[in-house]
Amino acid sequence: MSEFIYLDNGATSYPKPEAVYTFMDQFYRKYGVNPGRSGYDLCMEAGEVVEETRKMLTDFFNGTDPNRLCFSYNSTDALNIIIFGMLQKGDHVISTTVEHNSVLRPLYHQSQNGVEVDLIPFDEKGFVHPDDFKDKFKENTKLVIVNHASNVIGTIQPIKEIGEICRKKGVPFAVDVSQSAGKIPVDIEKLNVDIVAFTGHKSLLGPTGIGGLYVREGIEIRHTRAGGTGVRSAVRTHLYEYPYRLEYGTHNTLGIAGLHAGIKWIQDKGMEKLYDHEMQLTTMLRDGLKDVEGITLYCQDDLMNHISIFLFNVDGFEALNTGTMLDVDYNIACRTGLHCAPLIHEHLGLVEIHGGVRFGIGPFNTEEHIQTAINAVKEIAQLRLQLK
Repeated sequence: MSEFIYLDNGATSYPKPEAVYTFMDQFYRKYGVNPGRSGYDLCMEAGEVVEETRKMLTDFFNGTDPNRLCFSYNSTDALNIIIFGMLQKGDHVISTTVEHNSVLRPLYHQSQNGVEVDLIPFDEKGFVHPDDFKDKFKENTKLVIVNHASNVIGTIQPIKEIGEICRKKGVPFAVDVSQSAGKIPVDIEKLNVDIVAFTGHKSLLGPTGIGGLYVREGIEIRHTRAGGTGVRSAVRTHLYEYPYRLEYGTHNTLGIAGLHAGIKWIQDKGMEKLYDHEMQLTTMLRDGLKDVEGITLYCQDDLMNHISIFLFNVDGFEALNTGTMLDVDYNIACRTGLHCAPLIHEHLGLVEIHGGVRFGIGPFNTEEHIQTAINAVKEIAQLRLQLK
């Protein structure tokens, strides 16, 4: 059996840096208690890691108040907090067809509750255009929410320009940075962003089950849940101040510890250096497959303003068949299907063949991995041509 090659980093980064495994193990063995609930040393020290990570993430997104960095289970959880906490019957929201189901499904459910939804389409290269947003604003527009970088085609949307429009209109602007955080800078001030929703298990190189959101000062989100916060327990209602406003129950302290270690590893290595490495491999992959007969690439012509997500199909094969052959015959792990973003595949005309094949390149992939993947896809395409 050939070496196992993992190209599903768009779903979950793997492997994690060794420092993440080590720190999580040491933290949980030493401080695996409920943080911030009592005054004994272990509890206080566990709480310190939570608050240090809160401050680290606030700086990472160039926020100003660590209390407005709220932890959640993942970005889907954070996006639900935003969408159900900022929209109600009679409101209007603007989003795009580039979105993941973590936005599309909550918006659909809100549309059933009387919220009006407008979705901006993307062009043939995979980008939405800021000008297309201008005419969509209404008096009752309460939110604009956009995916920073696509989990399907890898395009980085013009967030700064869209944010400028939102600022002029006085409408809060939320951005899903699930794929971009850890690969490219996410500076809420420079990008004119009011809220970011992030997850830890993708490009931030942390574990699953941890994520969150940062809410800029002046923006308010209604709490839609209630429960324990560990402070002011005699108050009958859920607390209104941040971060308690949007946090409920015991933190995933092990996840927070892993996220802490993942971000520190990225900062030590240099995010720009990691991004350059991944995009060099993405370019190598694109160049190796773009002119091969029987292979179709999607939105990969120009890799400017892209992350290392790569979508393709072998003509005549359903995506699942290609993915199965890559797994069984070549020991290459990838993702096939609609990737929880059905409107992208609908726009690309891929729904009838059940989507595409996605390679997600991460920091631990090598040129040898990519060359093996190129050769494998070429062989599968040649097999398909022989079967015609």
